[in-house]
Amino acid sequence: MDSLSDNSKKQSVIFVEGEASGDVLCCAEGLSFWGGVDPETGRIIDVHHPDCGASVAGKILQMPTSRGSCSGSGVLLELSLNGLAPAALVFKEPEEILTLGALVADRVFGKPLPTLSLSAKDYARLAESKAASISGSKLIVGSQELSLDVTKLGDIELTDEDQSLLSGTSGPAAKMAMDIICLMASVAGVRQLTNVTRGHIDGCILAHSANLIFAEKLADLGAKVVVPTTINAISVDRENWTSQNISADFGRRASRLADAYVRMGARPTFTCAPYLLDDAPVEGETIGWSESNAVIYANTVLGARSPKHPDYLDLFIAMTGRAPASGVYTQEGRVAHKVIAVSPPATLGLHDDLFWPLLGWLAGRESPDHIPLLTGIEHLHPTKDDLKALCAAFGTTSGAPMLHIAGHTPEGAQSPHADAERRFIGMADFVCAWTELNQGEMTVDLVAIGSPHASINEVRRVADLLGDNQCNPATKMIITIGREVLNQTKSEGLVDRLEKAGVRLIPDLCWCSITEPVFPPEAKGLFTNSGKYAHYAHGLTGRHSRIGSLKECVDAAVSGQAPEKRPAWLDG
Repeated sequence: MDSLSDNSKKQSVIFVEGEASGDVLCCAEGLSFWGGVDPETGRIIDVHHPDCGASVAGKILQMPTSRGSCSGSGVLLELSLNGLAPAALVFKEPEEILTLGALVADRVFGKPLPTLSLSAKDYARLAESKAASISGSKLIVGSQELSLDVTKLGDIELTDEDQSLLSGTSGPAAKMAMDIICLMASVAGVRQLTNVTRGHIDGCILAHSANLIFAEKLADLGAKVVVPTTINAISVDRENWTSQNISADFGRRASRLADAYVRMGARPTFTCAPYLLDDAPVEGETIGWSESNAVIYANTVLGARSPKHPDYLDLFIAMTGRAPASGVYTQEGRVAHKVIAVSPPATLGLHDDLFWPLLGWLAGRESPDHIPLLTGIEHLHPTKDDLKALCAAFGTTSGAPMLHIAGHTPEGAQSPHADAERRFIGMADFVCAWTELNQGEMTVDLVAIGSPHASINEVRRVADLLGDNQCNPATKMIITIGREVLNQTKSEGLVDRLEKAGVRLIPDLCWCSITEPVFPPEAKGLFTNSGKYAHYAHGLTGRHSRIGSLKECVDAAVSGQAPEKRPAWLDG
């Protein structure tokens, strides 16, 4: 066979070795496996992705990098355990979420899934091919054979305690955790590990069996967290699911999954917005979080430091207090490589909070794999909830763990990279985003608030906007909320007030984890103020959503109808 160039050999690497062959599925855009790939069939279900409907099962799946939720690693593990995974994964940009899922499948469950990072030249060559195969450290494309560098533990600088964990003196679970952390450091191309002060676990939603299998296996092996660790939203209202018509099997398994992490020492916070807790991270603090919106908010708004760790790696980091010293842990890794000039409408008013999730969704589209700096909105006055909505929506369309906003975020005044690419977001883009995220029914059966979990201020605003009105008898309004915020709403009398108006507040769950029957099975028309949920709703529920401001959400709950026209500011 012909050999590719020496330059290509030096740049192309295999992270997980194995045997594979199959047709090439080349995706021009990155894909979030969570909400984007059906774990039961392997089909792409993200309706906003150009390859929607294609199957990844058995394919040499090629994409620049992944994007979206940290939970993609769990979906990949589920596919692997069920025999529906891609034959191999191929990237050209830095990628951690699916790579970690492949490492767990290999190292924890003995199911190798070859995972490669190719040079630009080799990536382009593969993209032109209909099929390829991998054997050991060889990639075979047509008549060409490429020898791949193999990633091993490498020359990682380890402390005596790290060495002790790696040698197994603290048990098999800790050894496994340190082994995979070191491999991920090699994947990231760094030699150092860094200490973290706290963790946040994301893989606790029973979206598939792999999360439960993984958590209980680690708990049974004696895994324990060594830093304060919170738990993300789960799949049931842990204390009340038995009265909510949840099937006993699902309720017990979802509870076992949550309890497995509690057994390992994590705090049962069950919220996807840990930054709303009283002990939120502070600027400059090095943390080990998962859950995409939480990571992006922590980096962007709080100025804390955490890469968007994949599910399962978050547990390994919490078990060791150590993480690869890569990405946004470093100052260099936090520099903006894109500058996006935003031209906001001149008519933004009090109830135009919809602007922020639309902006986040668009910024992610413009910067799918690099940290951007947003300019042009310095004169606006976003609330913490506005920034929460922006960060969550940004995470659905970008793989970056943060963004900078000039005039509004701790590092927004820092200079971008000298070669930063320049982009522009104007009114036509906002109209396009609104149209893309408003594909649902005009009759509203369900209003969904709390993706991410609602803050106390959002709950207060819903109550104030409702006033003396009641929800339409045919329309349900549900707010998902963290336990601590729920306790505060109870102390302020908001729960009774909202329940009398027909609003239901549910703790522990979030919209990315709600399933029927808590999600009303008869609901067809969805309305939300969340760019994140509007993006993922169809993939998660089979129903398109519509999106509006919080005021429009309340109006829709009362009238049972979505607004007939788009907001006036979109026509400015």
